[in-house]
Amino acid sequence: MQKRRLIPVVMLRNGVVVQSKGFRRYQPQGNPSTIVARLSNWQADELIYLDISRGGGYDLNRDDLNFENRGGLLEILEDVARQCFMPLTFGGGIRDERDVEQRLARGADKVALTSQPLADPGFITRCARRHGAQCVVVGLDVRQVPGEGRWRVYGEGGRADAGRDAVEWAREVVDRGAGELLVQSIDRDGAGTGYDLPLIRAISAAVTVPVIALGGVGDHQHFAEGLEAGASAVAAGNIFHYTENSVYHAACSLSAAGHPVRRPALVSLATEGDL
Repeated sequence: MQKRRLIPVVMLRNGVVVQSKGFRRYQPQGNPSTIVARLSNWQADELIYLDISRGGGYDLNRDDLNFENRGGLLEILEDVARQCFMPLTFGGGIRDERDVEQRLARGADKVALTSQPLADPGFITRCARRHGAQCVVVGLDVRQVPGEGRWRVYGEGGRADAGRDAVEWAREVVDRGAGELLVQSIDRDGAGTGYDLPLIRAISAAVTVPVIALGGVGDHQHFAEGLEAGASAVAAGNIFHYTENSVYHAACSLSAAGHPVRRPALVSLATEGDL
């Protein structure tokens, strides 16, 4: 039986890793390389790294001898890739083929495309033809239409209604060459109330490629619910910023619930504390 994937998501905002809530509120969490090193130590299946910066430069807010400051996104990506011993998907700020090539050259294994395909759907096909469908993850940031039982796609970091139905857009991007879909509920982001399960069911039933569920995890049980709704992989960000909610404990919870996941080796708290 094919293993299900458990994927931490790290969000970078102008150089600092943050927790996100509703795509509006952000709480700083620390240095991007340090956090990625901890997730690698926890032996996650994959890592998704999303740059959600809105203008301005990149500053790690560290100028001491232990943490060299970085002023550019690609420099940060290189640092992250050195610490990342698992497949790395990198998204955010990708506007053309050159951006894709730069991220792959600096250590990313896949790219996540969200806003640019909405403006230029053919961008998906060009990337898939050049780098392979397995390299192209298309992100869908969606909101539920109140009282209608359907969802709308949003671009530009969840700020702009793209005028597209989420399920229809999912079908189109797969037809254009997307190898995976990263489906994120804006309404559930940071809420801790669980995935938007009807959304995951609807999109999983509509496409033939893997669907990664994201947005709303506050308890390990939510991961199991996402898989039972049809997702091929379950992802989360905020919950993994705390040791007691490490990848190991989340994987054990899924295994105990009967889901085929890879159980990583137990990492000592002393080792985690050193990171």
